[in-house]
Amino acid sequence: MLGDMEGPGLGSQCRNHSHGPHPPGFGRHDICAHENKELAKARDLLPLIEDSSNCDIVKATQYGIFERCKELVEAGYDVRQPDKENVSLLHWAAINNRLDLVKFYISKGAVVDQLGGDLNSTPLHWAIRQGHLPMVILLLQHGADPSLIDGEGFSSIHLAVLFQHMPIIAYLISKGQSVNMTDVNGQTPLMLSAHKVIGPEPTGFLLKFNPSLNVVDKIHQNTPLHWAVTAGNVNAVDKLLEAGSSLDVRNVKLFLLLMLSVSTMWAVGYILDFNSDSWLLKGCLLVTLFFLTSLFPRFLVGYKNLIYVPAVFLLGSIFWIFMTWFVLFFPDIAGTPFYFAFIFSIIAFLYFFYKTWATDPGFTKASEEERKANIISLAETGCLDFRTFCTSCLIRKPLRSLHCHVCNSCVARYDQHCLWTGRCIGFGNHHYYIFFLFFLSVVCDWIIYGSFIYWSNHCATTFKEDGLWTYLNQIVACSPWVLYIFMVAVFHFSWSTFLLINQLFQIAFLGLTSHERISLLKQSRHMKQTLSLRKTPYNLGFTQNLADFFQCGCFGLVKPCVVDWTSQYTMVFHPAKEKVLRSV
Repeated sequence: MLGDMEGPGLGSQCRNHSHGPHPPGFGRHDICAHENKELAKARDLLPLIEDSSNCDIVKATQYGIFERCKELVEAGYDVRQPDKENVSLLHWAAINNRLDLVKFYISKGAVVDQLGGDLNSTPLHWAIRQGHLPMVILLLQHGADPSLIDGEGFSSIHLAVLFQHMPIIAYLISKGQSVNMTDVNGQTPLMLSAHKVIGPEPTGFLLKFNPSLNVVDKIHQNTPLHWAVTAGNVNAVDKLLEAGSSLDVRNVKLFLLLMLSVSTMWAVGYILDFNSDSWLLKGCLLVTLFFLTSLFPRFLVGYKNLIYVPAVFLLGSIFWIFMTWFVLFFPDIAGTPFYFAFIFSIIAFLYFFYKTWATDPGFTKASEEERKANIISLAETGCLDFRTFCTSCLIRKPLRSLHCHVCNSCVARYDQHCLWTGRCIGFGNHHYYIFFLFFLSVVCDWIIYGSFIYWSNHCATTFKEDGLWTYLNQIVACSPWVLYIFMVAVFHFSWSTFLLINQLFQIAFLGLTSHERISLLKQSRHMKQTLSLRKTPYNLGFTQNLADFFQCGCFGLVKPCVVDWTSQYTMVFHPAKEKVLRSV
């Protein structure tokens, strides 16, 4: 497509360019029919002229030579007069984003919704095809009608969808144009996107405005999903299915994944504990098992739900850890304080795992009216800042928040998306996450201790006499299952303890989240001066950091600072800290 015909940069001259002003409105899908003719016409319009007084009003409008246009209009030129292609001056000004000329022509009586060009379009249609949001805003402010249909049967929002101009889509909807408006064929913008635009956008973007998923067009009686399937638009099909999927179906899939994890872990232990001296046979069986289990989840739950594999593996591990403790270790420690301590630890772990998973981590919420008001305000002031506005959630982002692409939502005081819980960690559930890590470490520590007690009481070992290698062979021969559970416990103990120590260090000594810490470390690599992680507005000292995080006053010794990070945009939250960190 021909590019913008920008002004010459010299107040009194027209400049020859390699490509000309935009021809009478044509779209991507019909560019071939018009390309040669319009390119030739653009070249004919662009001789090198040193004096702007030689430019006619059409050419001066295309180049944005305001003084020349004003001179010709004041000399008697009718701004409503179209050229031989039935294109008005307002059309040429709109497609080349000449805001000052549009204002001038309208003040002189130009018709805002005048039809013209090969596609019988309005100036608003031309501006939308080229993606000029400032021009769209200006025309709408002067009464342009976005519901008018052009010669191809498209309204303004349909053109914005067809050309994938998401800011214009958002602005039009925010200004009141219906997301379910139909074109001449009865297609909604969502149908058009699913049918004509291959890829996830703008289908995914339109779904944020709650369009109808079940409405059908007038001619073929197809829903948006039918159109996506007809076009082979796989990404759009995924987006539409996800938007219409039931939460109950998702829960069933997660339950199946959990059952598969529990069964697979049992099968691994059974093969290892199988009464056979052939480790080659056991190895072949394990390889076959892993091959089969790597295929089943894709068919049972789909690729998107595979992100929950670590979480269900953890729950499966805890299930078999508990069963092993109850069946094998119980006789040796029944009635002792160790047994009750383990029961308390595993109950506490399950409780805090559930609280971490089920508690809202701090998803930022906004009503439809609030989102539209933000879009209009930012668009009309021209100050869209991606650090403070989320283009996915269409909301103003609170301080310290981040958009999680897994959860598809902005999370207040974002720390991380935890694979082991399948949930974001943020303002609402971060403290539960700390206790989850702590009690997981304790549970694994008890199972490690119980394993040594079991080997000591039930296996003939000669560690002191024959050394570690002989001891390992003896416990493997005695009970491969216990060694298997022991290794699982060691694995979970290792990562949970590491994360717990790291989290407590960040919270107590830095006052930062994991995301903020990583962001600052990345910034320091690109700066000559090293950034100090301890010198941030969020670090209020060891005691105050802990008191604020856990909201604990320590019997009145410390006064915790209460901050609602889901709605905090700029703030001074402590007398000693008056600056706000905006770079993380």
